[in-house]
Amino acid sequence: MTPKEQKAELRKILLAKRDDLALNYKALLDNAVVSKLEELIEQRQPKVIHTYLPFGSEIDIYSLIQSLLDRKITVICPKSLPKKELQNLVLHSLSELEEGRFGTKHPANSSEYTGEIDMYIVPGIGFDNRSYRLGYGSGYYDKYFSSHPSGYKVGICYPFQVINNFPEESHDVKLDHVIY
Repeated sequence: MTPKEQKAELRKILLAKRDDLALNYKALLDNAVVSKLEELIEQRQPKVIHTYLPFGSEIDIYSLIQSLLDRKITVICPKSLPKKELQNLVLHSLSELEEGRFGTKHPANSSEYTGEIDMYIVPGIGFDNRSYRLGYGSGYYDKYFSSHPSGYKVGICYPFQVINNFPEESHDVKLDHVIY
């Protein structure tokens, strides 16, 4: 099996496990991850944080995002464009979102952000013990991080999503930290 095929099989298994989480257990795990993220943010004191907006069975970090907005930390969210490009948009309010590609959401009526980013909060389907990320397979984050190497990259997932080494490919970008 090729590395690409192995990753596709891992995606199926880990997504099915994530999708099958009981809602009350998922909420407990989500809160634990948010608490750990809050501790890391307190330690690192970032002024600009780039984060995804959760959808489906991804870890729900909306309470953290609202807290960041309340504390006047600049929050940047990605908008998926064609050709595996991400556009960084300033988030002003969680009530001003619009639907994007793949069922994702991004800030509506927002300006593009082109400045430095101190911290990234990145979702994943899986992470290995070396902090490599298994995403949805489109390569958006790998492509973005290869041309934007600065900023502290934090992956978040559930404990069962951390696995031993999965097949690494030349385009895979290692994150700085994984919280679960």
